[in-house]
Amino acid sequence: MITTENIVIIGNGMVGHYCAEQLVTHGLHKTHAIHIFGDELHDAYDRVHLTDYMSGQDALALRLHKDDFHTHHGLTLHRGVRVEHIDRDAKTVESTEGVLPYGTLILATGSTPFVPPIPGNTGTAGLVYRTLDDLDMIRAAANGATHGVVIGGGLLGLEAANALAGLGLSTAVVEFAPRLMPVQLDEDGGQALKQRIEALGINVLTAHATQEIIAGENHRHRLIFADGTFLETDLVVFSAGIRPHDRLARECGLAIGPRGGVVIDDTCRTSDPAIFAIGECACWNGQVFGLVAPGYTMARTVASILAGEQAVFAGADMSTKLKLLGVDVGSIGDAHGRTPGCRSYRFIGEIDGSYRRLVLSEDGHHVLGAVLVGDNAYYDTILQCVQNDIKPPADPAALILPRGEGADLLGADALPDTAMICSCHNVTKGAICASIENGCTDLAGLKQSTKASTGCGGCSALLKNVFETELEARGITVDHSLCEHFSYTRQDLYALVRVHGIQTFEDLMAQYGNGGLGCDICKPAVGSILASAWNKPITDPLYIPLQDTNDTFMANMQKNGTYSVVPRIAGGEITPEKLIVLGQVAKKYGLYTKITGGQRIDLFGAQLDKLPDIWSELMDAGFETGQAYGKSTRTVKSCVGSTWCRYGVQDSVGKALDLENRYKGLRAPHKLKFAVSGCTRECAEAQSKDVGVIATENGWNLYVCGNGGMRPRHAELFATDLDSETLVKYIDRFLMFYIRTADKLQRTSVWRENLEGGLDYLREVIIADSLGICTELETQMQMVVDNYHCEWRDALTDREKLKRFRTFVNDRRPDPNIRTVAERDQVRPADNLPETTSSAGPIEWTELCQGDDLVAKSGVVAWYDGNQIALFYLPETEGAPAQVYAIDNHDPFSNANVIGRGIMGDLKGQLVVASPLYKQHFRLEDGQCLEDPAIRLRTWDARLENGKVMIRAKINEYTPETLLA
Repeated sequence: MITTENIVIIGNGMVGHYCAEQLVTHGLHKTHAIHIFGDELHDAYDRVHLTDYMSGQDALALRLHKDDFHTHHGLTLHRGVRVEHIDRDAKTVESTEGVLPYGTLILATGSTPFVPPIPGNTGTAGLVYRTLDDLDMIRAAANGATHGVVIGGGLLGLEAANALAGLGLSTAVVEFAPRLMPVQLDEDGGQALKQRIEALGINVLTAHATQEIIAGENHRHRLIFADGTFLETDLVVFSAGIRPHDRLARECGLAIGPRGGVVIDDTCRTSDPAIFAIGECACWNGQVFGLVAPGYTMARTVASILAGEQAVFAGADMSTKLKLLGVDVGSIGDAHGRTPGCRSYRFIGEIDGSYRRLVLSEDGHHVLGAVLVGDNAYYDTILQCVQNDIKPPADPAALILPRGEGADLLGADALPDTAMICSCHNVTKGAICASIENGCTDLAGLKQSTKASTGCGGCSALLKNVFETELEARGITVDHSLCEHFSYTRQDLYALVRVHGIQTFEDLMAQYGNGGLGCDICKPAVGSILASAWNKPITDPLYIPLQDTNDTFMANMQKNGTYSVVPRIAGGEITPEKLIVLGQVAKKYGLYTKITGGQRIDLFGAQLDKLPDIWSELMDAGFETGQAYGKSTRTVKSCVGSTWCRYGVQDSVGKALDLENRYKGLRAPHKLKFAVSGCTRECAEAQSKDVGVIATENGWNLYVCGNGGMRPRHAELFATDLDSETLVKYIDRFLMFYIRTADKLQRTSVWRENLEGGLDYLREVIIADSLGICTELETQMQMVVDNYHCEWRDALTDREKLKRFRTFVNDRRPDPNIRTVAERDQVRPADNLPETTSSAGPIEWTELCQGDDLVAKSGVVAWYDGNQIALFYLPETEGAPAQVYAIDNHDPFSNANVIGRGIMGDLKGQLVVASPLYKQHFRLEDGQCLEDPAIRLRTWDARLENGKVMIRAKINEYTPETLLA
């Protein structure tokens, strides 16, 4: 029963939303009406990963909840509604929507960026880096700009600098203090960080006070510094700290801290018992916390108290571990060594700019804090020593010595149950052990049940370590198998395929597998391995059952079941004639067009049966497949280089064309993206790519292992001033070594982070040939280059292969549930419903299609009286007759007709098909969804008879109408 007392949350940021989740967890949504007000029009989103948005991630991917969270739990979200006033006497809040009473009010208003009162800090000289709207303004200001400056060298300032560099701007960071990150780092740590960041091409000016911003002569603005020097730039982003957003609290008379923030006690109550404050707007013991984890702890405290439980907020650990512009930075406990009598160990690596400081108590028996720059592998061990007062080893310096000795000094088994593993969600080692005791034996299930590592993700390595240690302590073998069908890793299988010359999935399964058909994990992985090892066409009939839908039909499936077509435009270079052809094809077939971040043109909304026609026209115009659908080389992005640009020092377009034409078609564990910049201005963004090449006066600098995806990582400088021949040789070796040793679906960035020995080891292997395999790697790559084939041209010249591109094997119509709509919309299922009749199908056996329309161990789709029926075929084997399975083609999770294009396999002895869109598994026998017992697809009886496929409705699926008929 909902009471008349409302719980009102003002603020829909990370902490405000988390508080709402906690109220739901405690069941308060069942007894109270809960209202959440948020100024922004966006749903609550993850501010920790704002840089993902700047690098192209859709804002929706940052959302913290599913679409139905608020409606499902009966919460009222006032999105884009500003609260203007709090009346404490009447216990009401007044917003732009009106007046709402409250019984309990929770302030989660966060903070605002501090912009120093510097004359001239307006317009493009007064930007801030705080919200999605702020980032949109920065992106708009960067149009036509070449230089950007960030004022503020703290955490957020360096993230902002990363964003500006990612936009192709020559970037500088200006910090008033004598070092970067002055709150977290000591003097030596700040110097090490500066060295590393300057090595990435970002100018760092410390001990610089900006006095005035005036109009520039060569750029939009000129920053005048206190020492009389100046710096010109096109835009200025301020990141000089935050101020608690406490306006509402001040105006209604709540107690405010001396430096701002709503004063709270240990229960997070303000000076008004009916009002709580949490997050960055709150001031506890004179301290305002600028990290999300303390705000989450406050939210849990408030929810517990409102639920009638005992809870107190006792402060928060401000230790931080993060990666800034690809550089590891860690700060733990008393990082500055301010504890009286404390002593320190320091490790300084001047060559690579690494720095580590360990702070100990006077007696040496307690670890008090640490500073880490350049390698956070030491972080988890030291953090646990600080948090749990674990005695350091006999030689404490071992905790920070090179080569990772410290990593093994404190095993996960040494941690007490109270050890905090995930501070974002308050998950202790004891909670992880409890989840294991309750039967959790896989990491994904552990994250789901405890929420550990689902916040900032910084604890993922420690979580995995604790989890595997606890499994082994219980006698449970930690299984690193690819899946249930292969007791090997992806790397193991690649070696077996190469060494023994294995050419097919069946041979690999027979020699090294555990039996069965395989599944949607091992089939694509092995398909990729075979393609990487032997460079055979993925359209080969032997490989079709292994491929996900994108590789099967050589196009990217969209959420409605249509496909996008991306022809290769090497280096972004294209003739006017080819541009015209793309426009004509898009117009003829009703396709939505978009220029991609990799300088290609994507044509969206192609139906399956039209793909051959579209590609025939593109091939006639001289295009070839762009492999945009594969885990393979995608693009080589380039600027115009010395061909056109007055700053270019090398022909970046020509080099991009050479590289793309060399590596096109190369299959890998994950997609590969390249870029070539013609000078250090880096307009092609080469330092965010798997392989980045930047021109110098003396040749080419090579960068490797960058990633601009959901967890961006800067590429690292691998070798400098290379001639063209050496550049290609190193790239050949690097790519083949990655293909040989990476895990399944592992980007080069993640592979590099997990590579024992790091970049130095990689240099030894690739440059110094420490393993003696470089000749072999080069030979492998040359084989791939020499045997390149355009997969679409192969398909268009083979009538049997073209049969795969029929929407229905027994009917020429296209999918009637797809309709094309106007530009900016998408091609989507009409009314989101499958077109079906009321009939469950024929009662008597009825011919559906020909037996030779079927594809062994894979699916096709047939049409019957308004029903789309997916057919999966198991050929006859020794001791088992041929079998046909018929199941509804409609995917209930996406409302698209795509089940027939999923991968057929078996899981725990059950024959299943994995939906090609969201990977739910449906049992072929009865249509039951393995992930959601409430979902079951319709199935039919099916059999082969005299070379024909026959079907009938299953007895238990007859409708009253069909029985009467």
